Parts: sequence; structure tokens; C-alpha cells
Amino acid sequence: MGDIVTAHDVEYIEIYTSDQQKTTDYFVSLFGFREKAKGVAEGLDSVLLVQNQLHLVVSAGPGAAEFLAAHGDGICDIAFSCADAAAARDGAIATGAISLAPADAPVPVVSGFGNVRHTLVQRAAGEERGLPVGRSWTPVAAPAAHSDDAPELRLLDHIAVCLEAGQLHDVVRFYIDGFGFEQYYSEYVAVGEQAMDSIVVRSPSGGITFTLIEPDPAKKPGQIDAFLKRNGGGGVQHLAFLVDEIIPAVLEFEARGVEFLQTPGTYYDALAERISDLDEGIADLRKTNVLADRDEWGYLLQLFTRSPFERRTLFFELIQRHGAQGFGSANIRALYEAVERAREISS
Repeated sequence: MGDIVTAHDVEYIEIYTSDQQKTTDYFVSLFGFREKAKGVAEGLDSVLLVQNQLHLVVSAGPGAAEFLAAHGDGICDIAFSCADAAAARDGAIATGAISLAPADAPVPVVSGFGNVRHTLVQRAAGEERGLPVGRSWTPVAAPAAHSDDAPELRLLDHIAVCLEAGQLHDVVRFYIDGFGFEQYYSEYVAVGEQAMDSIVVRSPSGGITFTLIEPDPAKKPGQIDAFLKRNGGGGVQHLAFLVDEIIPAVLEFEARGVEFLQTPGTYYDALAERISDLDEGIADLRKTNVLADRDEWGYLLQLFTRSPFERRTLFFELIQRHGAQGFGSANIRALYEAVERAREISS
């Protein structure tokens, strides 16, 4: 593939759910998404939800039954925008992907990780995004006055993926060779008697970022292993949404009904020593359970939701960046420990 960039953005993300109305309400009523269209395909009813550049397709029906039985509610498709969809398909197949669409299909579809696929949409960077092809869509009329005052989710900051032990490096190579991604960061993180290995890959455009994680099988099982068991293998653990100001966003989303993970008060006792130049007050961070981390460019603030799904197979993150560009070990450790605390409380 040489230096050809074959994928540059996340076109849309499709979620299979056992309760379409409940899942749609979660994103619309709690997070401020808007219904743009309703679609029908063989065995599936879908709703397209939008907010800024975030496009989610929520689907249910007999066509989703096999996925739901194996994995529970979760992400089945991460569609990529490609300058040349056919070249992206060929590059992916050359590096081990399986074509999942017939030759006469309107768009190519290839396997990704686990049972997550990639629909490859022909769209140059900057071109207007259309409705997902392959199903019949009926537009949903926009309200005369859109008065939803939910904090804006600016864009998809990253997608966190949990993989079976031993798969990480092969999956990284697959996205580098097949889709033109670049390795952005790697870190081995040990927390107590548990550990995980992580590598971040990103499209050169910056529009697609995967944080890929696998557990260390030589250590005791932890929350990554627990996710893999609940999910029936590898899959998307969470989506991270970028916000402008996380503290008022958390307060507003909590008022709407979003449930976030709790952070021990002792975390904040030492935070001022670890990050001395926070614009936000420690008291505000403590009140909202927001976590903080620093890298060489600045700092970031983040908080994770509880999963709204029965098998707890997918959750979400809010993230605010104050110059920070990367995913430092303390950042990943904060996620690991936050989820571990929630697992212990619920078990």
C-alpha cells in the first residue's frame, strides 16, 4: 500500500441493541443526540442519530440476533470514510481481512477485530456526509426550534478496544498495513497484580484513533478479562467524546440521568502535587469525580460512565484536553482503576 492513506475518518458507528427505543432514548434524552432518519434493511430497523460530526446508527431486529446472543448490546460496525473505498478493501484483504459483502454490494465491508466489521464509504475529506447506504431511509423532521441545552459532544476523541491476549500486535499491524494508520503510542501498565499492554494507532488525518488493549495472561485476571468474558471475545469497550468544559458537562449529564463512575476521595488528596497548574479547582473535580492526567504538552480531564447495557459490554467517556495530545500511562491506569472499582462494587 506504500504511503497511501486509505481511511481518514469514522463515517458512522453502528450499535446492535436488544431494546432500540431504550438505547435511542439514552443518546437523545441524556446526551443530546438528534434523530435524523429511520432506516430499514433486511432483518434490521435502524435509527440514525447525529450530533456535530458524531453519527450513530442504532439497530435492532432479527438481523442482530446472532451478534446480541454472542456479545450483548454493543458496536458491530465502525464505518470508515475512504478516499478510495475499493483500494481500502483490497489493502485490508491483503493484510488478512475477510470481505463480508457480495461483489455487487453498494459499499465494501470487511472484517476488523472480533466480530466488529468496517463498512468502507467512499467520501473524500471535507465532502458532505450522506446517509449510510444499503438501507432505505426516511428522514425525521427536525423540531421547529431545537431547544436541547445538552452540553455539546464535539467529536469522537478515540475508540477503546479490548482484545484477547496475544492478539494486540497482529491487530496493530493489520491497521497499519491495511488502512494506513500510524502507531502513536504504546505502554505496558501494571496495576496491583493485574497488567495490560496497550498501543494507540491513528489515521494520519487524526480522524480515527484506536486505543487497543490486551490483558497480560501472566498476571491475575482483571477488568479487561472480565470485559472479554462478558463480551464473548474482543470488542469495543468504550467511546470517548470530546467536550469543551467537562465539569459543567458532567453536572448537566448527571441531572439528565447519566450515571458516572465514582472516584475515591483519596485520589484528590494527592492530585495537587501530581498536577500543580490545573485551571479547574480540586474541589470541583472531587465533586464531579473527574480524573486528571498530564503529558508533556499539557493536561487532560476525563470521566467514564457506567454501562447502560445489561451485560455491561459498552460504556462512554467524556474527555477535555488542555493541550494534552497523548495517552500517558497514568491516563490509562486511571481508566483501568476506575473500571476495576466499579467491577468490585457491582460483584
